[in-house]
Amino acid sequence: MAYNLKVNGTARRVDVPADMPLLWVVRDVLNLKGTKFGCGIGECGACTVHIGGRAVKSCQTEVSSVAGAITTIEGLSPTGNHPLQKAWVDIDVPQCGYCQAGQIMAAAALLAKTPKPTDAQIDTGMNANLCRCGTYLRIRQAIKQAAGMTSRGPARPAAAKPVASTPARANGAK
Repeated sequence: MAYNLKVNGTARRVDVPADMPLLWVVRDVLNLKGTKFGCGIGECGACTVHIGGRAVKSCQTEVSSVAGAITTIEGLSPTGNHPLQKAWVDIDVPQCGYCQAGQIMAAAALLAKTPKPTDAQIDTGMNANLCRCGTYLRIRQAIKQAAGMTSRGPARPAAAKPVASTPARANGAK
């Protein structure tokens, strides 16, 4: 059956079975590979996308039930400069990285609903997304940074800068 979908701001027509999970439509039909298959039973959150601004598990969402615009990690910010994406990099959130697209999408939905969340609100809002590497504290820190509640980056030593032996060398002169 044919379905008209709006994915990342673009109208798309797909001809797929009504019971096909949105995850497979996004990954295999539309070739948007950022959304990941994790568990296939809606427990891990790696497949999280937005439908109408609400975070949903795409592995458990049949394409026939989609009513609203779909946003994947690729559509959150085409240039990768969404505050959450920047914070994820600044904080060095990922370890293996597999769950991170789903984590970011869940965090974006949380911040859209609760712009300045408390730790408890972050924990509740993110509890449906699992991280096998246990980066939950960095995830929370990145969410706070994206919300403008903390300063940038983790506490780490600054990189040593080369020191010129003479002022002339410091200015690039030989």
